[in-house]
Amino acid sequence: MAGMDEAKAALGKGDYATAIKDFRPMAEQGDAVAQYYLGMVHANGQGVARDYEEAAKWIRLAAGQGHAGAQYMLGLMHALGRGVEQDDKEAAKWYRLAAEQGDANAQSKLAAMFEEGRGAAQDHKEAVKWYRLAAEQGDAYAQYKLGSKYANGQGIARDDKEAVKWYRLAAEQGDVDAQNNLGVMCEHGRGVARDYKEAVKWYRLAAVQADAGAQNNLGVLYRTGKGVPENRVVAYALFILSAANNFSPENRAPGNRDALARSMSEKEIEAAEGLMREMSKLGNFEKALDRYVRNPVIKSGS
Repeated sequence: MAGMDEAKAALGKGDYATAIKDFRPMAEQGDAVAQYYLGMVHANGQGVARDYEEAAKWIRLAAGQGHAGAQYMLGLMHALGRGVEQDDKEAAKWYRLAAEQGDANAQSKLAAMFEEGRGAAQDHKEAVKWYRLAAEQGDAYAQYKLGSKYANGQGIARDDKEAVKWYRLAAEQGDVDAQNNLGVMCEHGRGVARDYKEAVKWYRLAAVQADAGAQNNLGVLYRTGKGVPENRVVAYALFILSAANNFSPENRAPGNRDALARSMSEKEIEAAEGLMREMSKLGNFEKALDRYVRNPVIKSGS
């Protein structure tokens, strides 16, 4: 019978049939690691038809033996209702068991449950505790959430410098919400010296990822000429792009678009609509934006 190393090697190579054949006898003999991996291949449909019930069967056996990864996965399956009944309390139970073993994913999920009051009483201090533990392990989402807690004084004393610190760590990992929020902090001088160019940098990174808030915020800076040359056509294009990406009442882009339109010529609006269409093309946001700024179809204000 093949051993654990051979089974993992087969899995790593994508030889799922061999991995399943090797993991199954070990799992049937009670090996928690084999049970976990056998459950995961069923959950992911690797080498077999995806089967969440079969996945839950093996993952539950591994979780019951204290396997942290399996405990996290069982919590996630209960949270989503995949292969088991949807049950937030059960999700929180298994997340906690994994979180107490140091699993960063479980710590972040458990924090969210305390924050939202799902499966546990709402408790922002507990949320901060678990977000911090995950954030200190490099979890980008937890870093972003911990930054938000500091920025809003929720569950912890407000501290803009700490907020900037955690937003930056998450933003550098590509977290789009952290990038936008870091841009806000730089724009308004919260927790860091006001720096419009730095705000543009972070808004732009988030805007490329189709974040509507960042697209609106970047548009405001182009409209006012802060950190970038003033350009109403670019601003209007960003506002209409943001409005198209987010229809929520909280999105300020539609109002900004309509207010700006009152001072624009028909040619400017036409140019902005064309720029928006170019920026909307997959992977073309930055190229279209930079190309227009270098060579505008018409000069802003004409």
